[in-house]
Amino acid sequence: MRGMDAYPRAAVERAMKVQEVILRAMAKKITWWQAAEIIGISDRQMRRWRERYEERGYDGLIDRRRGRPSQKRVPMEQAEQVLALYRERYFDLNVRHFHEKLGEQHGIDLSYTWVKAALQGAGLVRKGRRRGTHRRRRERRPLPGMLLHLDGSHHQWFQDERWYDLLVMLDDATSEIYYAQLVEEEATATVMAALREVIERRGLFCALYSDRGSHFWITPKGSRKVDPHRLTQVGRALRDLGVRMIPAYSPQARGRSERSFSTWQGRLPQELRLRGIATVEAANRFLRAEYIAEFNCRFRAPAAEPGTAFIPCPRRDLDLIFSLQFERTVNRDNTVSFQHMSLQIDRVSWRGTLAGCTVTVHQHLDGNITLAYGSRRLGRYTAEGQPMTTTPAAPHRRVEKTAAAPLWKSLRDSHFPTLPAAAD
Repeated sequence: MRGMDAYPRAAVERAMKVQEVILRAMAKKITWWQAAEIIGISDRQMRRWRERYEERGYDGLIDRRRGRPSQKRVPMEQAEQVLALYRERYFDLNVRHFHEKLGEQHGIDLSYTWVKAALQGAGLVRKGRRRGTHRRRRERRPLPGMLLHLDGSHHQWFQDERWYDLLVMLDDATSEIYYAQLVEEEATATVMAALREVIERRGLFCALYSDRGSHFWITPKGSRKVDPHRLTQVGRALRDLGVRMIPAYSPQARGRSERSFSTWQGRLPQELRLRGIATVEAANRFLRAEYIAEFNCRFRAPAAEPGTAFIPCPRRDLDLIFSLQFERTVNRDNTVSFQHMSLQIDRVSWRGTLAGCTVTVHQHLDGNITLAYGSRRLGRYTAEGQPMTTTPAAPHRRVEKTAAAPLWKSLRDSHFPTLPAAAD
């Protein structure tokens, strides 16, 4: 069987043009008489071209006096089925995603190259643009847990007027997704919730790579560099856990997470539509129960070296670490003013009063509040400032005072030693 080099270039180009027009007609982008007019033939000749393509595939469009038809041609009925499936059901999937659905859902075993060429030829998918200048991709970290990426993608995930942020944490070594949730906004509280869940499930990691969002870094005005000494709430929490933070100064620097988001945007909205999911709560349940595992199964890469850099977290106070912390001074009546609320502190047994002391207000991710003085917890309150648990005040013991002894007696009974009596 001859290869394509056996045919004149003009014949090949004409066959490619005819095939593209026929595919557009099969996809119902144009009518068959419009296809005949584009090619410059009669309706009768167009019917002959269609029959020849149906019988012999792509090779049937080339002069029948040259070569033999390919034994790997795709039947006309199957080609029409593929185009119809994409046009009617999978119209918003990218080619790779659609090719996977053909095999998994419909048992159609066609090459990716043929499917892509057919969709592009039929005008159902745009041809990809030429790639830009060559860039060398940064090498992955050799072990999981050495570097994690945390970023958010603002997108219309339900393909309507609603915009949400998809928070994703992935490992640099394997591209494994550890966390993915739709939230109203990428902010301090949502980022802390993601970090805490990953640390509780996986353990402590070495470093976090992020953009220079205000919840990660403080950037002085007029400066491009972040201030590593002034910490945000997220920076303070990771410092307490010994996790290093690394800022990214360009989208290209976050290439691994940016490419991951491109895949998320090209697949998740379509999966939500196919399953009839239209709420954030249902979408997050779907992500946790099914899609994160499916995503990892398809896109996770093997690590360069065996082992892991994750270590168990020794801290048991993650609820305090991953909270918004503010310092306040205790009022004379042992109350703390916070966000137009007055938080009453109960009497403690180890100090007469806390008036004038500096305490830390921990505002938890669920809105509840904890007051702490150093390592001691003073009380827990609801988001409205009401005490959640009342610790009973220690009974005030009355100490009976004895009569004061004379000064000379107290000096004699003190720790100073006395001289022994002289011998007679």
